[in-house]
Amino acid sequence: MTADNNVHSSSMSFRQEHSRKRTLIVTAVEAEREAVLRGLGGQKDVDVLAGGVGPIAVAAKTAAALAAANYSLVISAGIGGGFAGQAEVGSVVVATESVSADLGVETADAFLSFEELGFGTTRFQVNTGLVQSLTAALKAAGLTVASGPILTVSTATGTAEHAAALAARVPGAAVEAMEGYGVASAAHNLGIPFIEIRTISNQVGPRDRDAWRIGDALKALQSASTVIAEVLI
Repeated sequence: MTADNNVHSSSMSFRQEHSRKRTLIVTAVEAEREAVLRGLGGQKDVDVLAGGVGPIAVAAKTAAALAAANYSLVISAGIGGGFAGQAEVGSVVVATESVSADLGVETADAFLSFEELGFGTTRFQVNTGLVQSLTAALKAAGLTVASGPILTVSTATGTAEHAAALAARVPGAAVEAMEGYGVASAAHNLGIPFIEIRTISNQVGPRDRDAWRIGDALKALQSASTVIAEVLI
């Protein structure tokens, strides 16, 4: 069996298990939610929630939504900043893992994560089959796609120095956003499969709003959502 057949088989297996159950897609803000809805085109058996900005607000709203209905897949979707050399503006990134990049403590010598402190985990892995299936389908649709860790932060990066520190802390980091880890936490607590996708509006680093391409990122999110509907829902 070829690699492409393996990906197709994984996708079909997931869809068979997932059939006749609901999917929850969680964005941060209404503009992202509207882009996702346009891409879905009236797709049934899916709810799209604008859960708020930041990991705490979105975790609480996601947990409440999951308690109110029976979902078999949770997707964190939205726009974000891409790390230089990993994700270009206008592209789509599928998370291999959602990482809480600033959950820990600063010491005189280094940053210590929750794992190093013994307080829990800062990383939620995404099922490899889901990542491969979605990435292959997005590429087939003509979108520029990458995969890698997507970082969740509570304070958005505004300097080159902090961007470099985050990239060193999580090798291969592709995107900085503010919600994925919160959504993943709620899904993980109930044993529900989770995946995160981001479309890139700007580069992580010095804050330059004039350079942001939010409109292009929202259009890419709409296009990616059409693919999500075809592959995962």
